[in-house]
Amino acid sequence: MKKTILVFGLLILALLLLFQFSKYTITSGDLSTEVVVSVIAIIFFFVGIYINKKTLHSHKTDTTEIDHDKIKDLEITTREYEVLQCISEGLSNKEIGERLFLSESTIKTHVSNLLLKLNAKRRTQALQIAKSLKII
Repeated sequence: MKKTILVFGLLILALLLLFQFSKYTITSGDLSTEVVVSVIAIIFFFVGIYINKKTLHSHKTDTTEIDHDKIKDLEITTREYEVLQCISEGLSNKEIGERLFLSESTIKTHVSNLLLKLNAKRRTQALQIAKSLKII
C-alpha cells in the first residue's frame, strides 16, 4: 500500500513538473503549444500503458484450495454447493434459479438447507462461514 501511494505521489509530482516546464517553454517562446500538448499526450499515453500493465494484469491467484472433505462432513449436496457458489457471486434466488434451471422455491429450499448446515442466520453469514471453512 505504501509503495502504491509513493509511486502515485511521484507520478503526480513528475506531471506537475512537466506542466510547469511546458508553461515555461510556452511563455519563453521556445516551443509552440502544439508541440507541448503532443509531448504531454505521449507521456500520458505511456504512463497509462505502464499503470495498465502494473495494476490490471497483476491479479493474484487465490491459492487456497477447497476442502472437499469438509463439504462431505457438512453433508452439503452437489446442488446445494452449486447454489452456495452462486450466492458467493452475489446472485439473487431468481438469478440462481435461471442459471441452474430450477424454480425459485427450490432455490429457497436449498438456501434454507445451507443455512441450517452452516449454522447461519443470513446468506452473508453463511458465506463468511463457508470462507472460513475453506469450502468456497
